[in-house]
Amino acid sequence: MSQAPSPGKEQFLALKLDINKILPLFKDAGNWQERYRQIMLQGKSLPTLNDNYRVESAQVRGCESNAWLYHSQIDGKHYFLADSDARVVKGLIALLLAACHGKSDNEIRSFDIEGYFDELGLTGQLSPSRTNGLFALAKAIKAVV
Repeated sequence: MSQAPSPGKEQFLALKLDINKILPLFKDAGNWQERYRQIMLQGKSLPTLNDNYRVESAQVRGCESNAWLYHSQIDGKHYFLADSDARVVKGLIALLLAACHGKSDNEIRSFDIEGYFDELGLTGQLSPSRTNGLFALAKAIKAVV
């Protein structure tokens, strides 16, 4: 069996997510519907992974929806590519990657997902299955450092 393909360095570096632009969008959202809309919009910022990258070995275990995660360490920083077949999950992935993409070992180890989602105003708003999937993805990200 051949090894699954992996995205190239340029694909990892091409992903631009700015947490400093994302946080105000959520803080300024007046209600859950506006935050939900922002989740969906953030998902659109992630590139769709080519089908040849949507392989079982890259799937995140614990997500109810299909989600795939790739990692590359470049110059001491961690970069990620991820995708999901569910729009809301893809948006949540974008929010998580905005906090972890291009970060050092220590920054990722010290990342507080609960505090981050409190800050975004999303704690208690997500279904248990989406919350579990989100924590599974955060655990997969932390597992690489």
